[in-house]
Amino acid sequence: MAELNKSQRGPASRTDTLTPKFMTAVIAAVVVGAIYFARPILMPLALAILMSFALAPLVSLLKRLKLGNLAPVLISLVFAIVILSSLGMFMGSQLARLASELPHYQSNLSHKIQSVVGSAMQNGTIERLNRTVESLASQISGGRSEEVIEDTPSNQIKPVPVVIRRTVQTPWAVAQNVLGPLVEPLELIGLALVFVGFILLQKDDLRDRFVRLAGSGDMQRTTVALDEAAARLSRYLFLQTLINTVFGLVIGTGLWLIGIPNAGLWALMSMLLRFIPYVGVPLAFLFPFFLALAVDPGWEKMVWTMALYGGIEAVTGQMIEPFLYGRSMGLSAVAVVVAAVFWTWLWGPVGLLLSTPLTMCFVVLGRHVEGLKFLDVMLGDQPALSFEESLYLRMLAEDPDEAADEAEEFLRANSLSAYYDEVAARALMLAQSDVNRGVLDQTRQGRIRDAVKGLIQNLSDREDDDAAGLPELPPNWKGQPVLCVAGRGALDEAAAMLLVDMLGKYGVGARVVSSEETSAANIRELNCDGVRVTCVSYLEPGTFKNARYQVRRLRKRMPDTPVMALFWGLSDSSRYLDSIEATECDIVTTGLKETVQHILTFARRAHSPHRPPSAIIEASLP
Repeated sequence: MAELNKSQRGPASRTDTLTPKFMTAVIAAVVVGAIYFARPILMPLALAILMSFALAPLVSLLKRLKLGNLAPVLISLVFAIVILSSLGMFMGSQLARLASELPHYQSNLSHKIQSVVGSAMQNGTIERLNRTVESLASQISGGRSEEVIEDTPSNQIKPVPVVIRRTVQTPWAVAQNVLGPLVEPLELIGLALVFVGFILLQKDDLRDRFVRLAGSGDMQRTTVALDEAAARLSRYLFLQTLINTVFGLVIGTGLWLIGIPNAGLWALMSMLLRFIPYVGVPLAFLFPFFLALAVDPGWEKMVWTMALYGGIEAVTGQMIEPFLYGRSMGLSAVAVVVAAVFWTWLWGPVGLLLSTPLTMCFVVLGRHVEGLKFLDVMLGDQPALSFEESLYLRMLAEDPDEAADEAEEFLRANSLSAYYDEVAARALMLAQSDVNRGVLDQTRQGRIRDAVKGLIQNLSDREDDDAAGLPELPPNWKGQPVLCVAGRGALDEAAAMLLVDMLGKYGVGARVVSSEETSAANIRELNCDGVRVTCVSYLEPGTFKNARYQVRRLRKRMPDTPVMALFWGLSDSSRYLDSIEATECDIVTTGLKETVQHILTFARRAHSPHRPPSAIIEASLP
């Protein structure tokens, strides 16, 4: 009956596990579908939020002038409409002027096309290309490149009369053809401006409502998330506008010096299109590129235009933007690409324009809202794993070289002892946790120990910050006076290796022995020559029984040698005072640095009795 119950519980438990994942997938699909089908409302709303952040500094400035609440918003909206209208009128007039001048450049284009075709004809390029195409077509059709067409009596074919009629369009049809493509963008901008007005007027009320809906249980965290999102977005918009303006001015000046007509128009288009990631600059480049081909009888202006756009964009994108943005965006490079593809798929060009600001807001929410934490992990620029988690993965992969490379990054701002204490030891504690769960076998534990040994060798040229200028050790502390005993297994042995290496940085010789060598069966054969201090290393003390009997065996083997115990994972020693006292150790420590300092203290007091009169229990937090 029990077996039947177990068999019945198995599928149910798997179903219970799959149900949350299935529901999450369904909810995600529903959200994405809603965003797609509600784009006529959500697109202008998202654009309005972006414009509200851009106009917020101006509104705040006008409110300081005691203009009330409505007047600053109206003035800001009028200012935005005037700017947009002026830009539209300027671009329209420049495009009309350009259209009237294009026929004058037709001869240059014809001459270049003829020169390219003539050069290809002279060296036989086109002829060889035609032969290749004909050969491929013959192979595809099975060798039947020619078909015999039988003559058909002329009286069996009736010619089809062709009548050419002139189509007369009404003024309304002409207006629809010309103004039709402009209706949707104008409708989008108009609706966005209406949303901007309401958002700016009701900013405080909307903020309170969002806090009430999203985080009434933790108002402090929700408020911090909103403030951070607003600060990041405002900084991004300001810096992006500043960079794009300078970019447009430099491009316009360069095109004017090259001799490209309507340089101001191309400068403005370069500035505006650069707000669109990835495709904006190439689109802005195409117009002056083809114009350079048309206006110049030669090829110099085309080459200079390519060099201008390529050089300025390379300097701006690779040097200026990383320096100004720093970590203010909070997005990884992959996240920017994925976000651009996702929002373009949903909302088209408008989605591409809004992809970076929208993704930035989601990342900030994921950073402060526990349920959306996965967004920060997937899209944020913070490392997905901590230093100790990353090191643990390198240990599992038996890659000490990669581990040492990551250690170098940590050591740029921290000492070697801090790395051993805060990264390496904690990585070993993660491994010990897996051992306790039964998912890390003896073989892998041995491989992790070997990986730690390789990591120590790769960092052998590193010195600890406090190791310089120490007094010389007494003569009887030469050789290997410290015996480090691994508490239970290979992971404890790896932790003891860290202590041995750190003692070596301070000029104290030490060696590691396994728990097998100090077992009841083998303790008599343990080599104790020259040992002045014994240190038992445990990643996890467990019930402390193992440590107590380990210490008793060591005292019996070396009665005049002090015994220390290093419990790496003991974060709260006050809970285990009775158990610590039962180990009968002279000193108990919880960190590498303090353990080294106690051993150095033993060395300096080598002339005094090795064992203190009573047990000294001293546990300090790492």
